[in-house]
Amino acid sequence: MRLLLVEDDALLGASLQQSLKAAGYASDWIQQGEEARVQGSLEPYDVAILDLGLPGLPGLQVLAAWRTLGLSMPVIVLTARSHWQEKVEAFNLGADDYVTKPFHIEELLARISAVHKRSIGIVSGDLAAQGLRLDEHTQTVWLGAQSYALTGTEFRLLRYFMLHPGRILSKSELTEHVYAYDADKDSNVLEVYVNRLRQKIGVDKIQTRRGQGYVFGGSEPESARA
Repeated sequence: MRLLLVEDDALLGASLQQSLKAAGYASDWIQQGEEARVQGSLEPYDVAILDLGLPGLPGLQVLAAWRTLGLSMPVIVLTARSHWQEKVEAFNLGADDYVTKPFHIEELLARISAVHKRSIGIVSGDLAAQGLRLDEHTQTVWLGAQSYALTGTEFRLLRYFMLHPGRILSKSELTEHVYAYDADKDSNVLEVYVNRLRQKIGVDKIQTRRGQGYVFGGSEPESARA
């Protein structure tokens, strides 16, 4: 998953971005309200974490602008403001959740996972598909009684596959949701990680559709290898 982190506090922003990376998320960190408004409308983020007290353009105006454009990405408001009226206003503008500072990073990570899963129709806590179970806390995948540790990129890639089983996912879509904005997005590198996953979970789990991309699960694969 790829997240947009909008937080003007330099220390908190840097700490949050590091924690998100450790939890297996690719994130882009922005400190200015107007820049956040534009960035959120241009890039396909899975979840946005939005502070309210932003320089340039307040967070609630950023949220309102996103929703006016028809953007449906889940938004978690993150703020030191705790008055109930501001919470109501945020929810009325289209916020999906509201976290008050100070907070524990474990709570925020749990809310990110829950909000994103709800947005794509998953209601259970465990992420499971095609005989696999993904432990998002340890970044380990289980195939029956066998477990395999995943690298950060392998974890993000497999999680995205498992969140969208049966769908044809192009290389461009995968790179947009697996890598941060300034990361190396070479499609050849993506193929390397797909093949690494196949070695761990089985070549039949990820199918190649020539000229289209990849499918996690499904039937009648065109090819078992990229």
